[in-house]
Amino acid sequence: MLTTLKTSYTDTRAADLAWALGRDPLPALAVLDLELAGAKLQLRLLGASHQVLLREDDRSCSETVACMPGSSTPLPLGVSKRVGEWEYEFAARVETLTQGSFAGRAQELLALVADHPHGLAGTFPGSPHAFTAMLAQRHEGQVRWRTWHAYPQEGQLVVTRTRIGARMPAAL
Repeated sequence: MLTTLKTSYTDTRAADLAWALGRDPLPALAVLDLELAGAKLQLRLLGASHQVLLREDDRSCSETVACMPGSSTPLPLGVSKRVGEWEYEFAARVETLTQGSFAGRAQELLALVADHPHGLAGTFPGSPHAFTAMLAQRHEGQVRWRTWHAYPQEGQLVVTRTRIGARMPAAL
């Protein structure tokens, strides 16, 4: 699903993004509710980036990646921790692209997410390449999602990847 977000472009620099687990739901500009093999997942586009709410049986988790005033937790390159009975893994990277490459990558990602049944993307007014996009899936008992946060004025794309679920057995 692709939507135009009715708000000003709040988080204008990739360096302003912060990460948090366990936050209450924040006001959302667009929401996609999914059920993935018993897991209820809510993808939420915020004026300041994204939030994912996951509920399965009596367990829940929320992940927020956004500009959060007063937050002291910057966007980490990686996190691995237990959340109740689940194993949670988060990774982030920043891609810096030329203006031409950025436009092409933005179009490619928006096309990928717009028509995907588990995808949500929102563009911000003022720039066709200012967007936040999210894509979720369930694989081998784990829920996974990827996000893309575009900062065309900097030529930067923040890419995150999250995996949560039962511990995966070690490969032999």
